Amino acid sequence: MNAAPTPRRTVLAAAASATAALAAGCGDGGTDAPAATASPAPTDSASASAPATGSAPASPPAGGELARTADIPAGGGRIFKERKVVVTQPEEGQFKAFSAVCTHQACLLSTVEDGTVNCPCHGSRFRITDGSVARGPATRPLPAEQITVEGDTIRLA
Repeated sequence: MNAAPTPRRTVLAAAASATAALAAGCGDGGTDAPAATASPAPTDSASASAPATGSAPASPPAGGELARTADIPAGGGRIFKERKVVVTQPEEGQFKAFSAVCTHQACLLSTVEDGTVNCPCHGSRFRITDGSVARGPATRPLPAEQITVEGDTIRLA
């Protein structure tokens, strides 16, 4: 016994209903309940990273202490993932800071090695001296962040 073919209109209506139900289930339903948040990421540059969320990176809060000068190796740097900033020391006593969000597709940068800050997502590398692109696919440099060095303390300006 063969079943009668399902009319196209019925299939399209069912698909539209399923899509609407799925979209409603993914939304917040208009409630004011806070979204779940992840715990803060570790501050060391060796920990795993994930792409940053949102369309534009948020600026870190001003005035907060980032590190001691002794924590930033000469010729290298350190990524502060929770603040989305990287502090480098290209030469002894010279400190620079940049956004730690890759300008290619907003992934959080993961390591500082061999004079570059490196993106784990697509392999972009940025120079520790000025944030310029050392290797793509990124085409724009890392935006500079303002820091102050007072004694042995590095703070966001």
